[in-house]
Amino acid sequence: MSWPRRFLSAGVVVAIVVAGLAWLSAPDLEQISRTEPADIQSIVDGILTLQARDAATQHRPLARGTHAKGVCALGQFEVHDVMATVPDRALATRLARGLYARPATYTATVRFANADSNINPDDQHDVRAMSFALDPAGSQPRLDFSTNDRTTFPINDAHAFATTVKVVTAPSMARGVWGLSFMDKLAFARTAVLGYEQERQKTLPYQRRRYWSTVPYRHGPTDVIKYSATPCSGNPGGDLQTGDPDALQKELLRHVDGDSRMSCFDFGLQLLDPASMTYFGRHRDASFWIENASIEWPESDAPFHTVGRLTLIAKSQLAPAACEAQHIDVTAYSTPDSAPLGSINRARWRAEAASRTARLAKPAS
Repeated sequence: MSWPRRFLSAGVVVAIVVAGLAWLSAPDLEQISRTEPADIQSIVDGILTLQARDAATQHRPLARGTHAKGVCALGQFEVHDVMATVPDRALATRLARGLYARPATYTATVRFANADSNINPDDQHDVRAMSFALDPAGSQPRLDFSTNDRTTFPINDAHAFATTVKVVTAPSMARGVWGLSFMDKLAFARTAVLGYEQERQKTLPYQRRRYWSTVPYRHGPTDVIKYSATPCSGNPGGDLQTGDPDALQKELLRHVDGDSRMSCFDFGLQLLDPASMTYFGRHRDASFWIENASIEWPESDAPFHTVGRLTLIAKSQLAPAACEAQHIDVTAYSTPDSAPLGSINRARWRAEAASRTARLAKPAS
């Protein structure tokens, strides 16, 4: 899940005033907050409100609560022989777990999308996303992956998410902000600043962007990872048509349908190493890096290691109805050793399931 574009712009004026103080308000969470159950319920209620409100405003059926506008194609996900390609034996052993334990190839359903909850023109500023589901093969269950083209999630944790939803669902932004506690005002200001910065980026074809998980996952019984999909050098991509509201979608479909070479993404894992990672010059414990979704894991301290490659399949675009019927659930479609971690992941599972149930008008699977 990303977030509606209105989260990015709401409160920017307030945010600029207190941004310096707000940055210092990121909580150092070491366990599930006592307010988290109530926060998550507030997020679910707010997402459903926004989902219904946006559909009514745009005179259309319910779409996803976020990532409303997207386009789908098939892909092939190749897991490399990590033990053979990574020279450092100890590192290779840490990486070669679960899905990555042995070389294999899987079919993937890939969806590229804009983050907003409204169906907007593609030239409108927004975060872009790529999600994909690996089809089951043999004893390997379905596994889902979700990425955005920014390194972090702009909302730090479930409480900050609930606060943001409270503001954007209020009758006015001023009333929403006024009703917050002082610390929640600071947290909202920080969210607004980060979100505003994230949506201001150059518009590139979907297949020429780099994507990050932004949030962490288990990797075996002891390790924690984030993942990233880096576009291969020379991925084909034409010029986007200025003024075309569907320029990103059309370019992706043009590429899949017409180019002789298909785009690919090198898939890398970033291992959480608290002993090597610092934030403002200080080492932090593992829970700090897990629970604070808006704080980047520095690549200089914890680099990504390539373990596979996702390649699009020519002429494999899904019809719009088939694409809309797809869904991604990184919690339900995970294993105990690859499960998502952190309060943002715990919150988005509930919110996405509720949004999907409303959209499909049947129980989420």
